[in-house]
Amino acid sequence: MKAWKTTDSEYLYKTPFGNLRKDACKLPNGITIDDYYVNEFADWVNAVVLTKDNQIVLVEQYRHGGQGFYMEIPAGKIEEGESDEEGILREIREETGYTSIEKPILLGEFMVNPATQNNKIKTFLIMDAFESFEQQLDETETINVKLIQFEEFGRLLGEQSIQTQLFTASAYYMAKAVLSEG
Repeated sequence: MKAWKTTDSEYLYKTPFGNLRKDACKLPNGITIDDYYVNEFADWVNAVVLTKDNQIVLVEQYRHGGQGFYMEIPAGKIEEGESDEEGILREIREETGYTSIEKPILLGEFMVNPATQNNKIKTFLIMDAFESFEQQLDETETINVKLIQFEEFGRLLGEQSIQTQLFTASAYYMAKAVLSEG
């Protein structure tokens, strides 16, 4: 198997949130695709955050693309000079007011959608979290913090009785697998 060759590339737009690039590609079999679009986004981190009482710390917020309110795990982009672990702990603190003295456990690193996006996500498990701060939200954020028993959240996912996104569901099941080993 051989990789595609990019023969031309241009940006259709660039924004602080992401870029859209149009590539012309030549495939190994000789076919040319003149308009292959790639969304360029920053890598980000997310985490399943569990309290000592085995409650998962979730953020509920409006998501305009989905036209609804979604229950999600805390997530965000890494800031310049931060490690992934520092970034996820900052995001958790800002979005929820929670923190932990336990070291974040890396559950996995995955491409988001390598067919059309260039970014990765690293998913962590944070244990023994406790509330210690006030939320520090951006002016565009309105976030309600929700605590649900870990197993109950799994039941809600299985029943599809809450609105969430794939990254939250997959992170939950990765964390459940790690916790069941211990």
